[in-house]
Amino acid sequence: MFIQKLARVAALALVLPFASAHAQEVGEVGVDWLGNDIIVEAIPDPEVQGVTCHISYFERGLVDRLQKGNWFEDPSDSSIACRQTGPITIGDINLSKGGEEVFNQGISLIWKQRVVNRIFDRANNTLIYLSHSRQVQDGSAKMSISTVPLFGQDVTWTRGQP
Repeated sequence: MFIQKLARVAALALVLPFASAHAQEVGEVGVDWLGNDIIVEAIPDPEVQGVTCHISYFERGLVDRLQKGNWFEDPSDSSIACRQTGPITIGDINLSKGGEEVFNQGISLIWKQRVVNRIFDRANNTLIYLSHSRQVQDGSAKMSISTVPLFGQDVTWTRGQP
């Protein structure tokens, strides 16, 4: 138990300067005796009130970091699920094909980030949320996607419907 807490503090010390203030940890599941955990965080979309994304990811414990020698980095894997959690009010969002970054969190000392992008699919009246990792080199193909359909919903656009 002490080793798990120590590992958690060490891991937080590595990523805290890069962590987003918008994520709230809502779950932590221990997966082995080495202190490795699966973390679940709730991330409200800052420009779309009434939509919350839950992202899960693997956080390596101190023992695992010492054994494998890669001390300053967590895996790129993550999973995301986004749902309507209240009345939807859409603010000033980027409607381009590339969308915009909603959240990012450091998962290594310097180079690697966990990112969530929002894309508006105009043809299907749907918000798409893409979770992936961003690296300076050797970009990762590990990603997860979730959608929030707006069809049939009472949606308020603060800047007028696109």
